[in-house]
Amino acid sequence: MSISVSGLPGSSESSPTPATASVTDRLVEANKRYAAAFQDPGMGARPVLKVAVVACMDARIDLHEALGLELGDCHTIRNAGGVVTDDTIRSLTISQRALGTRSVVLIHHTGCGLQSITEDFRTELEQEVGQRPTWAVEAFTDVDQDVRQSMARVRTSPFLTHTDDVRGFVFDVHTGLLREITNK
Repeated sequence: MSISVSGLPGSSESSPTPATASVTDRLVEANKRYAAAFQDPGMGARPVLKVAVVACMDARIDLHEALGLELGDCHTIRNAGGVVTDDTIRSLTISQRALGTRSVVLIHHTGCGLQSITEDFRTELEQEVGQRPTWAVEAFTDVDQDVRQSMARVRTSPFLTHTDDVRGFVFDVHTGLLREITNK
């Protein structure tokens, strides 16, 4: 797949990119411009606010902007749906035990794509490629209940040492507001 990059944000007239440049080529060129002005912030990997944020990978959500975060403030763990999977627990465990985080913020959102598919997605993949995925889709219909399930998975994980400050939210993609989810 090729795209034209002229007029796109981050494109530079001083270093023209061929109209056939791939998206990855565009990203590499943007990185060169970024690196030219980059100054090492001199910080370590430990988040200043000692918080890990687990959120959906949805491209409409600018987590740092939405939460007023700066570079170095948090660990950000993103996946489809923002659900707490084994790999999420792995990342949170490393974040807490090796890098000092103490709080966990979970953010799902309105209009999530996982609300429009089912676990049949795995069966369809198996039929198409001849191999069943080892992972679950983690589809859901009730976003509030899925946030509660994710909070429960964090709070009950034997690998996590800090489970007293775990809070869950739903981000409204139309208003930008967070709505906190509590246990019923």
